[in-house]
Amino acid sequence: MPVAAPAANHPGMANKHDDDAHAPFTRREFLVTALATGFAAAVRPSLAEAVITTDKAGIFADPIRIPVEGRTISGYRALPATKKKPPIILVVEEIFGVHEHIQDICRRFAKEGYFAIAPELFARQGDPTKLTDPTAIVDTIVSKTPDAQVMADLDAAIAFGAKADADATKVGITGFCWGGRIAWLYAAQQPKVKAGVAWYGRLDGQRNDLQPKYPIDVAKELKAPVLGLYGGKDDGIPPDQVLRMQAALKTAGGTSEIHVYPNAPHAFYADYRPSYREQDAQDGWRRTLAWFRKHGVG
Repeated sequence: MPVAAPAANHPGMANKHDDDAHAPFTRREFLVTALATGFAAAVRPSLAEAVITTDKAGIFADPIRIPVEGRTISGYRALPATKKKPPIILVVEEIFGVHEHIQDICRRFAKEGYFAIAPELFARQGDPTKLTDPTAIVDTIVSKTPDAQVMADLDAAIAFGAKADADATKVGITGFCWGGRIAWLYAAQQPKVKAGVAWYGRLDGQRNDLQPKYPIDVAKELKAPVLGLYGGKDDGIPPDQVLRMQAALKTAGGTSEIHVYPNAPHAFYADYRPSYREQDAQDGWRRTLAWFRKHGVG
């Protein structure tokens, strides 16, 4: 799909930002920056799922290109139509890419007054939205995506928001599944982050050169308070892993915490999948907004 330029009629959109969005690019760059439409092939909802759809009334929301390290990567941004200098929320994808669910979450944040940005962090490794097998997504794309690259792309997303007249002194990050792990790690690295919310992100796992650390390794290094939202019946994140992370956070001091929904499975916020649990998801969303506002992102 063509990559849309930022809304030119938004008063906060700087001219340079417009120039970046319209700059010529090669076919390879286009392939890297194209953004998916609809849901990822591996998790397209059935008619049985009650998918939440957030409209664009009162907001601007479109695909974007984010300059980073001499190229651009695709992304999605949503922001209030009239609010000046909105705070930035980085929205970090699941393994399925910046597909419709992640885009809708950006629109939900925009309705709350935030400039939400979801960069496509797998842009260089491949397009996870086209693959039908989650295992293949992990093996061929996710496992080959370096954490260092992800951190740099998130830095570029903040810079993108700043050029678009968002308030880069008020930055929050939230992530889901794979993105939940990233939210913890980024809060330990980037001092611009004021608060984070990690939804069922893996806390411990196998380390390698590309993914050398997990959240449990950086509990003492967090530069911003993080709220973890986890399911008590998550088959991929056992209860002992959550307990060990809670103990690590307690030892580290600070105000980070984890809230567990006893009967929730993994991906309980994913309203387009059978794992969705409406009551827990709604409570988690309320906690997310309250957490950001409590810690100066709002």
